Amino acid sequence: MNYTLHQLRVFLKVTEMKSITKAAGELFLTQPAVSIQLKNFQDQFSIPLTEVVGRKLYVTDFGIEIAEAAEKIIEQVYAINYKSLAYEGSLSGKLKISIVSTGQYVMPYFLSDFINANTGVELFMDVTNKSKVVKCLEENEIDFALVSVVPDHLKVSCVELMENKLFLVGGTKKEIKKKIDKNIFAQLPLIYREQGSATRVVMEEFIKSNKLPTSKKIELTSNEAVKQAVMSGLGYSIMPLIGIKNELRNKDLQIIEVVGLPISTTWNLVWLTAKKLSPAATAFLEYVKLEKKQIIADHFSWVYAS
Repeated sequence: MNYTLHQLRVFLKVTEMKSITKAAGELFLTQPAVSIQLKNFQDQFSIPLTEVVGRKLYVTDFGIEIAEAAEKIIEQVYAINYKSLAYEGSLSGKLKISIVSTGQYVMPYFLSDFINANTGVELFMDVTNKSKVVKCLEENEIDFALVSVVPDHLKVSCVELMENKLFLVGGTKKEIKKKIDKNIFAQLPLIYREQGSATRVVMEEFIKSNKLPTSKKIELTSNEAVKQAVMSGLGYSIMPLIGIKNELRNKDLQIIEVVGLPISTTWNLVWLTAKKLSPAATAFLEYVKLEKKQIIADHFSWVYAS
């Protein structure tokens, strides 16, 4: 067998997307290019890896095993590259990241061990709303952005980090039934983030798609401000779980179970596909790909248990 690392990446993406067309889009390749690489890879095995039934692509049981092996091989390559850069002492310079405000509860855990192990790397992290994060990315002012909604007008590459769950949240001064229907939105004064916030976009889309009547609207400009307002009894809001762990534990906030909630999105680390990453940025990217599962297990298992 003489398969290449590129073929492994292509095959793995095809198995993830269950579509050659979608895989081509994710890899920024043409559909024929992906088809050729997939065929060249599959031809090296006597047992089919994929099959097409009714114009739909399926991965065979054998193909699933090969995909799992391919993922491990790619992770090892990332590890080798990272160790090589570290050994050469090339990890110096600046690492610039812009993150949405609720990302402040996520990103530091993906950075701490890397920055502590590479003292020559200077970290600059800007915490703002989604609109400003995307603008920094668009103008090539940063290496990476952390967003829960990937901008569709830019050609970016992306690594999914972890799940982002959003719940309806209220203070604990007033007792509310454990589970209620969506009509509750007509009775509750709602607190929104400012325009340009991804949390606000998700909240407005949920209300619009469900054609929900809403009560008095209050607008605040940070997640912390919304949190304090909700705790004080000023209103209710749809908030990311990641930012209210301590308040839930201390019984300052309560999750209100509503049909259709929680909303689930994904935290994504994105960068301009055409950008030539510095050695520090390249090493950080490889570190994240290699260590993200362990970081999630160590620090965010409670999110998946909720």
